Amino acid sequence: MNVTVPGPTLGVVGGGQLGRMLAEAAAPLGVDVIVLDPTPDCPAAPVAREQIVGDFDDPEAFRELASRVDALTFEIELADAALLDRVADEFDLSVHPAPETLETIEDKLVQKRALEDAGVPVPPFRQIDDAEDLRAALDEFGAVMLKARTGGYDGRGNVPVTDPADAEEAMDAVGGPAMAETFVDFARELSVIAVQGDDEVRTFPAGENVHEEEILRETILPARTTDEVLERAEAVARDVLDTLSGRGVFGIELFETEDGEILVNEIAPRPHNSGHWTIEGARTSQFEQHVRAVLGWPLGSTRLRCPTVMANVLGTVEEPQPARLGNVEAVLGDADASLHWYGKDEVRPLRKMGHVTLTGGSELDAAAESDTDELLAHARDVRDALTFE
Repeated sequence: MNVTVPGPTLGVVGGGQLGRMLAEAAAPLGVDVIVLDPTPDCPAAPVAREQIVGDFDDPEAFRELASRVDALTFEIELADAALLDRVADEFDLSVHPAPETLETIEDKLVQKRALEDAGVPVPPFRQIDDAEDLRAALDEFGAVMLKARTGGYDGRGNVPVTDPADAEEAMDAVGGPAMAETFVDFARELSVIAVQGDDEVRTFPAGENVHEEEILRETILPARTTDEVLERAEAVARDVLDTLSGRGVFGIELFETEDGEILVNEIAPRPHNSGHWTIEGARTSQFEQHVRAVLGWPLGSTRLRCPTVMANVLGTVEEPQPARLGNVEAVLGDADASLHWYGKDEVRPLRKMGHVTLTGGSELDAAAESDTDELLAHARDVRDALTFE
C-alpha cells in the first residue's frame, strides 16, 4: 500500500448532506471529491472540488464522473448499482461498497432474506404483493410495519397496520410491492457504525437512538444498556458485514428486545445519520473512515472520546420555505455544543437540516446514566432553541 498526500480524487454519487460531510472529511487527508447529484448547487457543492449535475441513473453523467476520478463510492441508495458496476469496469476503477451489496440493500425484502439466510437475527417478516397478503400477515403476526421494498427513508414508505380493514389503504400508501415485518417489543433502538477495511473490520460503540414518527431525533453515547447487550450488538454487526461485499462504512440499525436479544432492523451501505456523533465524539469520524476504507487505506481509531449526544435539527415549519436558521447563538455560545448545517436551500416539515452535537466530560468509566440523561436534556434544550425564521 502506497499512501501519498495529495491523494487520489474520489467520485461520490450523491451530493446531499452525507456527500458534504464526506468532502469535509476527505480534504484534510489530501483527497479531492467530485460529486454527482441531480440538484444544481447541491449541499456538497460548496465543499467538494466540483459537482457533476446528473440523475442517479444517467449513463453519461456516470461516465463523466468516472473519467475524472481514481475511485468511486456512493452516499445514497438511489444510485444505479448496475450502472456503477458498468462504468467502474469501463474505466478500470474500484467502487466500494460493491455494487452487488447496493443491489442487496436497496430492496428491503432481499436484504432481510440475505440476513436470514446467513443466520443473522431479524424480526419475522413476509413478502407482501397485495392487500390479501397483508391481511394474511396480520393474521400471522397480529400487527405489522408495512415497508415499501424500495425508496423509503425517514419513515417514508413505512405504514403501521393493525386492522385488516386498513389493508387496501396501507397498500396504496406504500405504492407498490412491500414487506411486512412484525412489530418488535423492543427496550430500545441501537445502531452500530461498522467499517470494513482492506483487511480489517472496526466498529464504533453502539449508539442508542431515539425516534419520533420514525425519524431519528437523537443518538446517545454511551448507550444506556448493559455491557452484555453492547457486546452482542457489536457481534451481530460483524456478522452483518460477513454477508456484504466491499469496503466502506455501514450503518446497522438494531432492536434490543426486552430480554436483551439483538435483531437487525435495516442496513445502510454508507455513513449513517446515527453516526454523525463520531465527528466530535470519536477519535476518527465515520466520514473519514469511509474515505480511508474506500481507498484501501488503514482505518482510524473508533474509540469514543467522551459521552456524546447528537440531536437532529428538523424543519419545524408547516409549509416549505427558504431555509434560514435563527438563534444560532444558542449553539455558538455553548462551550460543549457543535453545530452542523447541511446547506439545504429549502426547509420543509421534518426535513433534516442539520444537527447539534453535545459532548460531556472525558471520564467515560465514571459516566453515570444520570449524567447521560443530563447531557441528552442539554442537547435537546440547545437544539430546540434554534428556529426557522
